[in-house]
Amino acid sequence: MIWIVIILFITGLDQLTKYIVAGNIKHGQMIPVIDKFFYLTNVTNKGAAWSILQNRRYFLIIVPSIVSIVLFYILFKTDNRILKLSLSFILGGAIGNLIDRIFKRGGVIDFLDFHFGSYNFPTFNVADTFITIGTVLLAYYLLFIYKDPKAITTE
Repeated sequence: MIWIVIILFITGLDQLTKYIVAGNIKHGQMIPVIDKFFYLTNVTNKGAAWSILQNRRYFLIIVPSIVSIVLFYILFKTDNRILKLSLSFILGGAIGNLIDRIFKRGGVIDFLDFHFGSYNFPTFNVADTFITIGTVLLAYYLLFIYKDPKAITTE
């Protein structure tokens, strides 16, 4: 049950932050938090990460929906806490971005904008942050914890 609470918390936090940004920062406006490094910026991304698959709204609704169903299935089938946590983070973020794509004209609100010298890292949001953390945890689980039950062991 805690995993559903985590998913709902992440989804709620994501939607709350996007609501605050949309209501207080004009589209395209940059508010410096740490000048020349970190800004709050209201932009709409009609694609996926790094703006790939621009204007593929239905693809970006259908595929993540199917993947989310599979991840929910795995979440309830596994007993491993790290796997459950990673899937909860990914699902919370995916649902947050899906809500935007379905109900907010097909795009997601991104607002965390970092600059490293002349390089401007792609603007992202809370959902993206949790998807990334969840993916790193999932990679850790797959590389260092998961054991294939069908693997042949020699003694």
